[in-house]
Amino acid sequence: MLRFVFLAIGIKSRRSSGIRTKPGLRRTISRYAAVCAAGLTRTARTCHKQFTPVEIPTAMSLERVLEPEVMDSHQEAVDYDAMDHTEVNRIFVEDLLAGGESGPDVLDLGTGTAQIPVALCQRAEHCRVMAVDLAVQMLDLAVYNVEAAGLIEQIQLAHVDAKQLPYEDGMFDTVISNSIVHHIPDPYDVLVESVRVLKPGGRIFFRDLLRPESDARVSELVEAYAGSENEHQQKMFDDSLRAALSLEEIQQLVKRLGFDPSGVTATSDRHWTWDALKAPVDNQ
Repeated sequence: MLRFVFLAIGIKSRRSSGIRTKPGLRRTISRYAAVCAAGLTRTARTCHKQFTPVEIPTAMSLERVLEPEVMDSHQEAVDYDAMDHTEVNRIFVEDLLAGGESGPDVLDLGTGTAQIPVALCQRAEHCRVMAVDLAVQMLDLAVYNVEAAGLIEQIQLAHVDAKQLPYEDGMFDTVISNSIVHHIPDPYDVLVESVRVLKPGGRIFFRDLLRPESDARVSELVEAYAGSENEHQQKMFDDSLRAALSLEEIQQLVKRLGFDPSGVTATSDRHWTWDALKAPVDNQ
């Protein structure tokens, strides 16, 4: 049975980083650290709806323009959390559960404000999620989102760099991530670590944005999916689209890992999804 080790947000490195937590956050962290990591009963929740790959134009994509790896200003965290991710998160969780066994021990990389772990645990009571992020401001809001949902016994939060995970090999049944890849200059580092901490036979489920083929297409997507958001939120989405990988680029990274690149497919007009199983011990 997996035993979680909780990493206190912003406390370990406060002297060197100058990180300060919100009033009352230290008390909340202590409550998380005291939560018993006893396994929750596995429930039989099987969904048979699969996501359908979609056709993406094969024209040359825009050149990739990196954005900051860590969204760690207070305004960025607040604006991100306030954006309407409800439908995207619902589809992510539905597709995850539809694709096969998930959990019970799940690692969520780049959890942001923990909206997906909350949505997952509301649907799958057997899951326990270690939700990690490098942005303290995001985790600050995540604490309150998890508490408000009443899920502190299922979701634990940790201030962790996904490129250097502090977890043992084969520690998790499932590793998930929604939109961490486009934040990382070299996403291969995150993918390697994700596979390392995944149990043999475990499942990896990653989804992220696809880089559009033109400036005009970027503008169309921003208008379609962030047109009602404020100017800063629209700029965040624009920057993320430009920092995203093309389908061919993420397929090549997956191939380098020894996985079938056809396991990465375009699953919406702006997303790719990688859904795969790590080889069992006998096949490695």
